[in-house]
Formats: sequence, structure tokens, C-alpha cells
Amino acid sequence: MNKEIKHFKVTDPIESVLHALDEDAGVIIDNVMTEDQLSSIQKELKPYLKQAQNGQDNFTGFKTQRVGALIARSATSRDLAMHSMINQMAELFLQDHCDNYQLHFTSAINIGPGETPQILHRDRGVWGGYVPRKIETQFSAIWAITDFTFENGATQIVPGSHKWDKDREPKPDEIAYAEMKAKSVLIYTGSVLHGGGENNSKESRLGVFLHYAPSWLRQEENQCLSCPPEIAKDFSPELRKLIGYSKGGYVLGFYTDPKDETGELESVSPSRLFNDQRDEYSRIESASELVKESLKKGI
Repeated sequence: MNKEIKHFKVTDPIESVLHALDEDAGVIIDNVMTEDQLSSIQKELKPYLKQAQNGQDNFTGFKTQRVGALIARSATSRDLAMHSMINQMAELFLQDHCDNYQLHFTSAINIGPGETPQILHRDRGVWGGYVPRKIETQFSAIWAITDFTFENGATQIVPGSHKWDKDREPKPDEIAYAEMKAKSVLIYTGSVLHGGGENNSKESRLGVFLHYAPSWLRQEENQCLSCPPEIAKDFSPELRKLIGYSKGGYVLGFYTDPKDETGELESVSPSRLFNDQRDEYSRIESASELVKESLKKGI
């Protein structure tokens, strides 16, 4: 009998969800989206999926479509990215290894009929294996836009594999499947073995992937290009900060306007692109305190 992924209600204590995530590295929260959100995101994604091409290798999937730039293209994706419960959990989950977190990756992934199972992998591999295993790199969410079933390609998850030796391979009965109804969300970590499922049905399986990572790591999707300033200007300051129009530390991620002749836009936060003066790192207590804080984890 295969392992199962624990399910939670949106009203369950966040601490309980995070405890299960720490144990298994994958949990499902049922019925989080509203009917209006589900209907809206389906309409928003439809024109992009209509023209999206299938993958060109057996990792991306020969019968799987991918649509990115969701923050620019989909108002409902913006709402989901800012979901209060998800962000609260992301902050708590990642806080041991960062001062701030960011939106790392967005994609609508549509697994078509006849797709084969994706090879099991760990998302933290996107950084080439250079980040120590003791540092958790990602807090990831897959929002179910259609039902996820074993037959239509529900995501494969190997609960507990984030604690395994990196070379251990799972037995078939150690693989769980993220079966959930539309409007639910799968939460998993960057260290757990997982992969897209095999679709033996006649329908496509659509999920919206929104991943979060420490703000000191390079984003998998360059949000400032996928969502350039002329689009981001209409967003809330909070959403702009989440996608990277902000600093991640005292001097981490500043920019200088090459056309500025006043000296006012020299080494400033990207938030200044939008006349937003807020910068939590603009002042320091002292130089010695700054150096002390930069070494607070003993690295």
C-alpha cells in the first residue's frame, strides 16, 4: 500500500501544518480557493494555454504545457501569491536561513493525456547542489485548478525523503500521490523527492505553481523580466516586494539609475523605481552591529 499525504483544512492551526511539513515535506490543504477565484484563473490562463507548446524532453514532458509570467498575466495568480496563510507559513518555514523571502518561480503546468511520469527529483537542484542540505531552499505551492487524481497525473511525492541520503531511491510503495480536489493546494519543500504523475486519463491536469525562496538566492524565474516595471507599477508595494523589487539586506539587491543626475538614485532599493521610499535596510544601528548581524549564523 502506497504512503498517503496528510490533508488539512484551511482552519487548522498553522503550527500543525508546519509540523507535518517538517515530518513529511509534503502536505495538502483542502478547499482553499473560492469558486470565483477558480473560475477567474481558468479564464485568465485559457488564452495562454491555447498557444503554449509542449515540452521538448522527457523532463519537461512531451505532452505537458508550461505557462510562466503568471504575476504579470493573471490577476488571480497575484492573489494566490499573496495568500495570507501561505505567506505566513512560508515566512515561518524559511526564517531560520534568511531575513526575507521572495517569490521564486511561477508556472501553470498542464499535464496532458498520455504523459509519462516525470523523473523524481529535488527542486533544490536548480542551484547545482551548492547550497548545504541543512538549509531549506524552497517553500512550494501547487494550486489545483482541476482535480488531481492518480489517473490524471497527480504529483508524485516521497514523504520523508528530505531526510534521506541523497542517493537513496524510493521503493514503489514509498511514493504517494497528491490527490486533491480543485481549489486545494499542495505544499512541499525543495528537498523532497517529487515529480509530475503519469496521465492515463482523457483529461488534462492543470496546476498553478508558486514557489518561495530566501531572498538571497537567485530566483528560478527572473521576476523583474517576467514582470517588468511598466506592469509592476500597478501592483501593491507588498506584491512588488515579494517578486523582488526590494532589497534583501543592507546592500543586497540595490540598484543605481544610470540616467540619474541628481545623486538621489545612487545605490537605492528597487522600490524607488515606483517612488516608494520605504526601505527597511536604509539605516543601520552601527557599523559594528552590521558586521555582527552578517555573521549571526556563524557562517
